Amino acid sequence: MNKKIVFGAATAALVAAGTFGAVSANASAPAAAPAVAAKADASNKNLQQTTHLTIEAATKAAQATLDAAEDENQRVSVAVVDRNGNTIVTLRGDGAGPQSYESAERKAFTAVSWNAPTSELAKRLAQAPNLKDIPGTLFLGGGAPVTVKGAPVAGIGVAGAPSGDLDEKFAQAGVAALNN
Repeated sequence: MNKKIVFGAATAALVAAGTFGAVSANASAPAAAPAVAAKADASNKNLQQTTHLTIEAATKAAQATLDAAEDENQRVSVAVVDRNGNTIVTLRGDGAGPQSYESAERKAFTAVSWNAPTSELAKRLAQAPNLKDIPGTLFLGGGAPVTVKGAPVAGIGVAGAPSGDLDEKFAQAGVAALNN
């Protein structure tokens, strides 16, 4: 009987050692080499380069916009968005209404999306009233596109002045600041 116990214990020890060795070997084995990355050939027009405002340029435009509004004693919010409608910078002037922040972003998004001032786009609602139903847009004066060689690269939106005409005048001051 002692021989069976010793033999069984020895067998169990060998199995355990083999399992431990296999686990240790697998843990120390190097990972499989990653698959080769696909390469894109820019010469065959699979890629496109775009122009974007830097944070410094967006901030300069937003501050110039806010300064133009403050010069006329207006309390506004300013938003600058990139070509894709993503907010780069927002400034909320002292005393600007709570609705002005979101309105400024939506005007900026609308201006860059259609590459036109939002006052012009508001006029298009007579022919296409469903435009106003597009999410994230606001067809009121106060948005101005920023263009490079005629292509939109950003939008500046302003909200909070008593009229869209004033909002848009201030947005245009921001666009003009980028030309200096």
